[in-house]
Amino acid sequence: MFPEPPLTSFASDNTSGIVPEVIQALVDANEGSAIGYGDDPITTKLREEMNALFGREVTTLLAWGGTGANIVGLQAMINSWEAIICTSSSHINVDECGAPERFLGAKLIDLESSDAKIEPVSLAKELEILGVVHHAQPGAISITQSTEYGTLYTVEELKEVIGIAKQAGLRVHMDGARIANATAALGVPIADFTCDLGVDILSFGGTKNGMAYGEAIVVFNPELAEAAEFIQKQSAQLPSKMRYIAAQFSAMFKDNLWLKHASHANEMAQLLAEGISGIRDVEITQSTEVNAVFAKLPKEAIATLQEWSYFYDWEKENEVRWMTSYVTTPKDVERLVEGIHIAVSD
Repeated sequence: MFPEPPLTSFASDNTSGIVPEVIQALVDANEGSAIGYGDDPITTKLREEMNALFGREVTTLLAWGGTGANIVGLQAMINSWEAIICTSSSHINVDECGAPERFLGAKLIDLESSDAKIEPVSLAKELEILGVVHHAQPGAISITQSTEYGTLYTVEELKEVIGIAKQAGLRVHMDGARIANATAALGVPIADFTCDLGVDILSFGGTKNGMAYGEAIVVFNPELAEAAEFIQKQSAQLPSKMRYIAAQFSAMFKDNLWLKHASHANEMAQLLAEGISGIRDVEITQSTEVNAVFAKLPKEAIATLQEWSYFYDWEKENEVRWMTSYVTTPKDVERLVEGIHIAVSD
């Protein structure tokens, strides 16, 4: 007999609702009128907050969603004959319906990786094609932090990978759909593993951490800023009422709410990993470093559990993904662990 299912979903962190402070910020932003396309006081305030967060002047653009943010950032980096190096499991390679290839007209060179992190040896090997006219020339790398497998680059790992790319003349894009979870897990200022290491453009995620919608494109490299602004418009990623996205980010930055919620989500994933680690026929397949738990379990148990409380299958046979969010509670974790135990025991 299964217990009551968890009250919150483990399918994805984007299934959660909106942080109450964000809802209030939207209500407040709705008072009166404001100039569109980012020339309003609320968006100006956010730009100042982004400058303070990274300890330097940056160009902050706001986009509707993560795919759009990635497209704008990547397109600002490369020429028509250039390619983007990523991992085979990266979001731009797997989960954006071919949007980077469609809108950039660029080849993605996807490197195999067991933990979704670009391996320095593989990157260096791929860069051997530089200068060979018959090959699309690597022009940029795209790093996901934290990764699609819930793993985390350390600062030293990023320093090595980015160093190899920069030495070869490549630009560096970071897909930060879950940058808050990464920052909370690393326990260092966000600048320490982004702009300070040479990241040129960051897609700064907000939706998965409790915003209603919207992502930021943070341009650190001033040489790319002007192009990014025109590409944003050309790519249909320039919201006219931009203040509604800016207000949400500002609400999340106030009192470090963005890190508080990300830390909670990470802690719930750790609790889940600990809870299932001793269950027979359940194998955790990736290190639990942020708010994702990947595991293998019997096929029949997966189907039974998904009917009870839905979650996604993943890439390997009988592998699944459970995501936690800012609304996940210890009771939700307890119920899921109990359900898993029952499903694999039947």
